[in-house]
Amino acid sequence: MTLPRVGLVWAEAANGTIGDHGVLPWHLPEDLAHFKAVTLGSPVVMGRKTWESLPERFRPLPGRRNIVATRQPDWQAPGAEVRNSLAAALQLAAEDVGPDEFVWVIGGAEVFSAVIDVAHRLEVTTIRADIEGDAVAPAITERWRLVASDPEKGWRVSATGIEYRFLRYESV
Repeated sequence: MTLPRVGLVWAEAANGTIGDHGVLPWHLPEDLAHFKAVTLGSPVVMGRKTWESLPERFRPLPGRRNIVATRQPDWQAPGAEVRNSLAAALQLAAEDVGPDEFVWVIGGAEVFSAVIDVAHRLEVTTIRADIEGDAVAPAITERWRLVASDPEKGWRVSATGIEYRFLRYESV
């Protein structure tokens, strides 16, 4: 199977936290808008727990093909296309993208860790605070090169008072 161009998109606290008991442990509307801008019109692949963490009114995520990878053989959800492996989910998503387009993997931590080594791009919102949680982002290793960031603008401040910035990495 030829993999499509795969991107991962997440927000993380300074200590690497990306979630806590199935929810984002912060409210950052600017990150939600960024997430929508990055993924709109593209297929999104996620694990079952990420699907279940989405507020019901946002399931499926509008304007995107929603593909859920789960090991639960009989699991179904209205609006989701279900595959029983991450490879099968990515293969299904590949049907929708051209050579310069991305399939976006949107979580959770297990899925990010499983696919980061074959990904082409990371879109990471970094929050300037340590926040407790039980889900952690994968490590961004020397395999990744920072290609776009906010440092020249400094940190942004959310309407909620949280300091954050957007970072883009590409594989080397």
